[in-house]
Amino acid sequence: MADVSVRPARPEDAADIGRIQVLTWRTAYGEILPKPVLEALSEDEVAEVWSAAITSPTSPRHHVLVALEQEWTVGFAAIGPADELEPDDPEPATTAALAPILVEPRWGRRGHGSRLLAAAVDHARTDAMTRLITWIPEADDASKNFLISAGWAPDGLARGLDTGAGEIREIRLHTGLADA
Repeated sequence: MADVSVRPARPEDAADIGRIQVLTWRTAYGEILPKPVLEALSEDEVAEVWSAAITSPTSPRHHVLVALEQEWTVGFAAIGPADELEPDDPEPATTAALAPILVEPRWGRRGHGSRLLAAAVDHARTDAMTRLITWIPEADDASKNFLISAGWAPDGLARGLDTGAGEIREIRLHTGLADA
Protein backbone atom coordinates (compact mmCIF):
# COMPACT_ATOMS: atom_id res chain seq x y z
CA MET A 1 0.00 0.00 0.00
CA ALA A 2 1.21 3.51 -0.80
CA ASP A 3 2.31 5.83 2.02
CA VAL A 4 -0.35 8.57 1.77
CA SER A 5 -1.46 11.32 4.13
CA VAL A 6 -2.93 14.79 4.51
CA ARG A 7 -1.46 17.40 6.83
CA PRO A 8 -1.59 21.16 7.40
CA ALA A 9 0.55 23.02 4.87
CA ARG A 10 3.91 24.39 5.99
CA PRO A 11 5.69 27.45 4.57
CA GLU A 12 8.00 25.22 2.54
CA ASP A 13 4.95 23.71 0.77
CA ALA A 14 4.01 26.98 -0.98
CA ALA A 15 6.18 26.32 -4.05
CA ASP A 16 4.66 22.86 -4.56
CA ILE A 17 1.16 24.26 -4.09
CA GLY A 18 1.85 26.95 -6.70
CA ARG A 19 3.22 24.34 -9.11
CA ILE A 20 0.23 22.05 -8.57
CA GLN A 21 -2.30 24.85 -9.06
CA VAL A 22 -0.75 26.12 -12.27
CA LEU A 23 -0.22 22.64 -13.74
CA THR A 24 -3.69 21.44 -12.76
CA TRP A 25 -5.43 24.53 -14.11
CA ARG A 26 -3.52 24.33 -17.39
CA THR A 27 -4.35 20.64 -17.70
CA ALA A 28 -7.89 20.39 -16.34
CA TYR A 29 -9.16 23.87 -17.20
CA GLY A 30 -7.61 24.16 -20.67
CA GLU A 31 -11.06 24.14 -22.25
CA ILE A 32 -12.71 26.15 -19.45
CA LEU A 33 -10.49 29.15 -18.73
CA PRO A 34 -9.46 31.59 -21.47
CA LYS A 35 -6.04 30.84 -22.93
CA PRO A 36 -4.58 34.25 -21.89
CA VAL A 37 -5.49 33.53 -18.26
CA LEU A 38 -3.75 30.16 -18.33
CA GLU A 39 -0.70 31.58 -20.10
CA ALA A 40 -0.39 34.40 -17.56
CA LEU A 41 -0.23 32.03 -14.58
CA SER A 42 3.09 32.14 -12.78
CA GLU A 43 4.07 29.40 -10.34
CA ASP A 44 6.11 31.91 -8.33
CA GLU A 45 3.27 34.43 -8.06
CA VAL A 46 0.75 31.73 -7.14
CA ALA A 47 3.21 30.33 -4.57
CA GLU A 48 3.51 33.80 -2.98
CA VAL A 49 -0.25 33.95 -2.47
CA TRP A 50 -0.26 30.50 -0.89
CA SER A 51 2.73 31.34 1.26
CA ALA A 52 0.77 34.24 2.75
CA ALA A 53 -2.28 32.01 3.27
CA ILE A 54 -0.11 29.48 5.12
CA THR A 55 1.99 31.85 7.22
CA SER A 56 -0.61 34.58 7.88
CA PRO A 57 -4.08 33.05 7.65
CA THR A 58 -6.99 35.47 7.78
CA SER A 59 -8.26 33.74 10.92
CA PRO A 60 -7.55 30.64 13.02
CA ARG A 61 -10.39 28.98 11.08
CA HIS A 62 -8.59 29.31 7.72
CA HIS A 63 -6.64 26.20 6.77
CA VAL A 64 -4.44 25.08 3.88
CA LEU A 65 -3.92 21.32 3.67
CA VAL A 66 -1.61 19.23 1.50
CA ALA A 67 -1.94 15.65 0.31
CA LEU A 68 1.23 13.58 0.25
CA GLU A 69 2.24 10.35 -1.40
CA GLN A 70 5.50 9.23 0.12
CA GLU A 71 7.68 12.35 -0.04
CA TRP A 72 5.76 14.05 -2.88
CA THR A 73 3.19 16.79 -2.42
CA VAL A 74 0.40 15.76 -4.78
CA GLY A 75 -2.56 18.01 -3.97
CA PHE A 76 -3.96 20.67 -1.69
CA ALA A 77 -7.15 22.20 -0.38
CA ALA A 78 -8.08 25.40 1.41
CA ILE A 79 -11.01 25.99 3.72
CA GLY A 80 -12.19 28.85 5.88
CA PRO A 81 -15.24 30.86 6.88
CA ALA A 82 -17.31 31.82 3.84
CA ASP A 83 -17.19 35.49 2.97
CA GLU A 84 -19.32 35.47 -0.20
CA LEU A 85 -22.78 34.62 1.09
CA GLU A 86 -26.23 35.55 -0.11
CA PRO A 87 -28.55 37.49 2.23
CA ASP A 88 -30.86 34.47 2.59
CA ASP A 89 -28.12 31.84 3.05
CA PRO A 90 -28.81 29.61 6.04
CA GLU A 91 -26.31 29.44 8.89
CA PRO A 92 -24.10 32.34 7.73
CA ALA A 93 -21.97 32.41 10.88
CA THR A 94 -21.13 28.72 10.59
CA THR A 95 -20.75 28.34 6.82
CA ALA A 96 -17.27 27.53 5.51
CA ALA A 97 -16.00 27.78 1.95
CA LEU A 98 -13.86 25.14 0.27
CA ALA A 99 -11.68 26.73 -2.37
CA PRO A 100 -9.87 25.11 -4.04
CA ILE A 101 -9.33 21.37 -3.82
CA LEU A 102 -6.84 20.24 -6.45
CA VAL A 103 -4.83 17.09 -7.09
CA GLU A 104 -2.07 17.10 -9.67
CA PRO A 105 -3.42 15.11 -12.64
CA ARG A 106 -0.68 12.46 -12.65
CA TRP A 107 -1.59 11.60 -9.03
CA GLY A 108 -5.32 11.39 -9.69
CA ARG A 109 -7.55 8.41 -8.97
CA ARG A 110 -5.54 7.40 -5.88
CA GLY A 111 -7.89 8.78 -3.23
CA HIS A 112 -6.00 12.02 -2.58
CA GLY A 113 -9.03 14.19 -3.34
CA SER A 114 -11.20 12.17 -0.97
CA ARG A 115 -8.60 12.38 1.79
CA LEU A 116 -8.26 16.15 1.29
CA LEU A 117 -12.03 16.59 1.37
CA ALA A 118 -12.35 14.47 4.53
CA ALA A 119 -9.59 16.48 6.24
CA ALA A 120 -11.22 19.76 5.22
CA VAL A 121 -14.55 18.55 6.66
CA ASP A 122 -12.78 17.53 9.88
CA HIS A 123 -11.22 21.00 10.20
CA ALA A 124 -14.56 22.68 9.53
CA ARG A 125 -16.28 20.57 12.18
CA THR A 126 -13.50 21.33 14.68
CA ASP A 127 -14.06 25.02 13.93
CA ALA A 128 -17.79 24.59 14.74
CA MET A 129 -18.88 24.99 11.12
CA THR A 130 -22.19 23.39 10.12
CA ARG A 131 -22.30 23.94 6.36
CA LEU A 132 -19.85 24.01 3.44
CA ILE A 133 -20.06 25.76 0.09
CA THR A 134 -17.80 25.92 -2.94
CA TRP A 135 -17.87 27.64 -6.33
CA ILE A 136 -16.68 25.67 -9.35
CA PRO A 137 -16.72 26.35 -13.08
CA GLU A 138 -20.01 25.05 -14.46
CA ALA A 139 -18.10 23.14 -17.15
CA ASP A 140 -15.86 21.39 -14.58
CA ASP A 141 -17.63 18.04 -14.68
CA ALA A 142 -14.82 16.22 -12.86
CA SER A 143 -15.06 18.43 -9.77
CA LYS A 144 -18.84 18.52 -9.92
CA ASN A 145 -19.12 14.72 -10.13
CA PHE A 146 -16.53 14.23 -7.38
CA LEU A 147 -18.34 16.56 -4.98
CA ILE A 148 -21.80 15.20 -5.80
CA SER A 149 -20.53 11.66 -5.17
CA ALA A 150 -19.38 12.91 -1.74
CA GLY A 151 -22.84 14.20 -0.86
CA TRP A 152 -22.70 17.77 -2.14
CA ALA A 153 -25.43 19.27 -4.32
CA PRO A 154 -25.88 22.36 -6.49
CA ASP A 155 -27.89 24.96 -4.57
CA GLY A 156 -29.19 26.78 -7.66
CA LEU A 157 -26.82 29.74 -7.49
CA ALA A 158 -24.66 30.70 -10.45
CA ARG A 159 -22.46 33.66 -11.24
CA GLY A 160 -20.34 35.03 -14.02
CA LEU A 161 -16.67 35.41 -13.16
CA ASP A 162 -14.75 38.01 -15.15
CA THR A 163 -11.30 36.55 -15.79
CA GLY A 164 -9.99 39.67 -17.50
CA ALA A 165 -9.94 37.70 -20.76
CA GLY A 166 -13.55 36.61 -20.83
CA GLU A 167 -16.24 35.43 -18.49
CA ILE A 168 -16.78 31.93 -17.14
CA ARG A 169 -19.91 30.72 -15.44
CA GLU A 170 -19.58 29.20 -11.98
CA ILE A 171 -22.09 27.24 -9.93
CA ARG A 172 -22.23 26.86 -6.18
CA LEU A 173 -22.45 23.50 -4.45
CA HIS A 174 -23.16 22.95 -0.78
CA THR A 175 -23.41 20.30 1.90
CA GLY A 176 -24.36 20.13 5.54
CA LEU A 177 -21.62 18.83 7.77
CA ALA A 178 -23.99 16.36 9.37
CA ASP A 179 -24.26 14.84 5.87
CA ALA A 180 -20.69 15.29 4.66
